[in-house]
Amino acid sequence: MLEDVKVNLRIKLSLLWTVVMLCYIQQSLAGKMGPFPTTQLTLLAGSVFISIPCLMVFFTLVLKQKTCRAVNISLAIFYTLVNALSAFTTHWAYFIYFGVIESLLTLLIAWYAWKWPRVRD
Repeated sequence: MLEDVKVNLRIKLSLLWTVVMLCYIQQSLAGKMGPFPTTQLTLLAGSVFISIPCLMVFFTLVLKQKTCRAVNISLAIFYTLVNALSAFTTHWAYFIYFGVIESLLTLLIAWYAWKWPRVRD
C-alpha cells in the first residue's frame, strides 16, 4: 500500500504557475508572438506577460493567505481570458493547442484559489 501524501495548496498553485510559465517559454522558443509580428515592443510585452507567472511561483508561497488567494484568482482569470482570446485569433494549431492548455491550467489555478480551505474555530 502506498502512502497518499497531501500536497499543500500553496505548493499546488506554485507548481501550476510553473507549468503555465513553461508553456509560455515553449511558445516563445518557436520564435513567434502569437498573431503579432516580432518587434521590440511585442518582445517587451511578451516578457512582461511571462514574468508575472514567474513571479507568482514565488509570491504564491510568501504572500499572506487573503492576498495570495485574491491575487491568484484575479491573475488566473485574466490569464485565462488572454490565453483563450489568443488561442482563437490565430489559425496555427500550435498556438491553439497551447492556448487551450494554458487556459485550462489558469482555470485550475482560479478554482483551487477559490476553494481555499477555511480555518475552523
